[in-house]
Amino acid sequence: MRRYLFLIVFIIFSVTGWAKGKDGYVVATSEAVRADAAWMKVVDALVKKHKADVIFYKENIGELQKPLRQLRPRFVAFVEKPEFLNREYVMEGHRMSRRVDEDIYADYLWGIITGFSAEDAMRLVDRSREPFLIRTALNTTCEMSDGKYFTRFAFMNDGSNGPGWWGEKNETTKETQHYQLNKWRILDKWVEKYKELDPDLLVTSSHATEHNLEMPFSVGNLKADAGRVYADFMTREYLNGTSHPRVYFAAGNCLIGNVDNDPNSMAVGWLSGMNATAMVGYVVTTWYGRNGWGGLKYWAANAGRLTLAQAIYLNQQDMLHTEFGWYPEMLTVDYPFSAGACAEDSEFKKLFRQATGNLPTKDQKGFVHDRDVVVLYGDPAWDVKLKNPAPLGYKVDFKMKGKQCVVTIITNEYFDGALMKGGKLKQEHVTDIPFAYYFPKRVANPRLAGGQKWDIAVAEDFLLLYNCDFEKNKKYTIVLDINE
Repeated sequence: MRRYLFLIVFIIFSVTGWAKGKDGYVVATSEAVRADAAWMKVVDALVKKHKADVIFYKENIGELQKPLRQLRPRFVAFVEKPEFLNREYVMEGHRMSRRVDEDIYADYLWGIITGFSAEDAMRLVDRSREPFLIRTALNTTCEMSDGKYFTRFAFMNDGSNGPGWWGEKNETTKETQHYQLNKWRILDKWVEKYKELDPDLLVTSSHATEHNLEMPFSVGNLKADAGRVYADFMTREYLNGTSHPRVYFAAGNCLIGNVDNDPNSMAVGWLSGMNATAMVGYVVTTWYGRNGWGGLKYWAANAGRLTLAQAIYLNQQDMLHTEFGWYPEMLTVDYPFSAGACAEDSEFKKLFRQATGNLPTKDQKGFVHDRDVVVLYGDPAWDVKLKNPAPLGYKVDFKMKGKQCVVTIITNEYFDGALMKGGKLKQEHVTDIPFAYYFPKRVANPRLAGGQKWDIAVAEDFLLLYNCDFEKNKKYTIVLDINE
């Protein structure tokens, strides 16, 4: 009788839990949210949207490790009020994502849903229901300044070097036109073009904190106030949001992704007042830049193919693979942010040497520093992509054949190997990237089948293919053995 009872429980859980969880979605939230009817509407909307499971924690998201191991989702959305969000929340979120199984990689895509109010958080859920293609952008970095991914586009230099300059592209111009601009006028120009373009995408990189963004360095300022962002002119100019989906990618800004337990933070202002449906940013100071710029490079190099969340995720798995190649023990070293700025470097060297037996290089320090400190706000399942400016130079075919998974890349006459490797975007921070593929469905315990010489990183959700110098009009096949 006991055997039959166990069998019934096993079947029920398989149908309702394991079967759904194999490629499923989990909403994770706190008891504080559970007790708030307005915020629970956000949870309920996500559950309905994704047919998701819900799990709760009392004080720390680390409490969710066991249910996540049981459910094994492919997507996790953390719904939380801003007063409970900080850098430790984000870092633990990353580390927890790697503890679901025994490999070194993260086991699901995840993001945080929050806002100044529950209504603002609900907007992130509602505006990410449909696929969205980025067509217009406002950019304050030198990177992507050619505007090739956009139909309408403006950029200005927010750097600290010399006089300012800016450029724009519209439907009638084929190339971005460049103009000189006094650096004291850059914030004025940014506000002007923000209103004019109502951009789908905003990209920034200059100095920032949790409460301001300098535009440019030490000259102009954007600041946050009660869930809104304003330009700090002689008289504050509050900026309006938008009626359509939007992505804010803070690729190189310090601290701007850190809510820091404060509803008045810049991150909350971008999500609520500026209506970003998704936001990517650092929760600590940044100097190495591999995680932020790497995520942007993966997204741009795979325009039209990878979603924002997939690009962020694949870049992070590439970083883990690189660290493991240097020293497997590196992955046990967490950067000691809590030691304080003066003691961080010496404490890190001590921890690194204890783990590996060696002192770290600059790159090794940078990888550990950056590993867990870039956050995605928004629904991790949202299909938002950059528009590819040219025909994609290859197609990828994915097939399951018995106990094997076959990935085939077929290049055509438009293939551009340099673009697939990242097109030199921010090369000083991110070298050439591998061919990256996020599986359309989860693959059980994949590994390279015998007789092949591919240099790969692979796990149940993705394939990274290194040192692949593809040529035009060729076919390349990677065969993976799997265990169902």
